[in-house]
Amino acid sequence: MQDKFFTRKGYQKLVEELEHLKGAKRKALSKAVAEARAHGDISENAEYDAAREAQADNEQKISELQHKLSGARILDYEDIRSDEVLIGATVKLQDMVTDEALEYTLVSEAEANYEENKISVSSPVGAGLLNHKENEVVEIKIPAGILKYKILKISRE
Repeated sequence: MQDKFFTRKGYQKLVEELEHLKGAKRKALSKAVAEARAHGDISENAEYDAAREAQADNEQKISELQHKLSGARILDYEDIRSDEVLIGATVKLQDMVTDEALEYTLVSEAEANYEENKISVSSPVGAGLLNHKENEVVEIKIPAGILKYKILKISRE
């Protein structure tokens, strides 16, 4: 259910990716198929087979993105409580074991990107933080053990 929710930035990123796949990438792949076809017999033409496979993969990605976007709902932060951890919240944490400071933004699975510190609300850490408030200490069970975080600050983009 929460996979249908996107931040405005996340939604726009998917729209731009879809436009690229349908435009420039589709043209480039079509050209590659035509060039490979021009090399003669297509029944034993590995270059043609590879170009067709890349074209099919691109069409599959287009279909998947269109499906994601068709039911997407953009988060409106004015309607979301800011005093507890919910989808769309940016959470500053303190690791109670290592004293390390961390910051995560909780997003849907479709928008999760660990390199950008965007974690899914359905991930163990994301789910463990949900519905907690500032200054609470939260223990989160993960496969490697138990994480213990203090929630320092909750904000919205």
